[in-house]
Amino acid sequence: MPTEVDGRVGFFDRFAGHAAKFASRAPFFAACVLLIIVWAPTIFLLSFDTSQLLINTATTIVTFLLVALLQNSQTRNDQATQHKLNAIADGLADLMERFAEGDRGLHLEIDELKAAVGLEDRESTTRKRAGNRSTNGQSGKADARS
Repeated sequence: MPTEVDGRVGFFDRFAGHAAKFASRAPFFAACVLLIIVWAPTIFLLSFDTSQLLINTATTIVTFLLVALLQNSQTRNDQATQHKLNAIADGLADLMERFAEGDRGLHLEIDELKAAVGLEDRESTTRKRAGNRSTNGQSGKADARS
């Protein structure tokens, strides 16, 4: 829920966010092209093996660091999106409860919606689904309606 979201963003998270913004813009691409342009003459100035070692090392280091930084940004984005979806589902369940007086079917739907809040913490893509659950995580009853 929104109260579970920590408003503090650490140094690494801020750095990863700035790096992701920088890496997605034209100046970063231009820097990569410039790296290739600067490297190209080394084929003639150095032995071929040394030249290849230089470009392979440089590109591997940049790739390795960018993957770590971009994964951090993606994970934080996924978590923020999930918190938003959970808050919407929880608010919808509360709204449905106000109109559910005596409606057994609506109470079942409310229970299903509340069970879905935080589902990403309890579901796995590697284990078999239990009971009459379908591949999208909804009950067989929901599949029968569609």
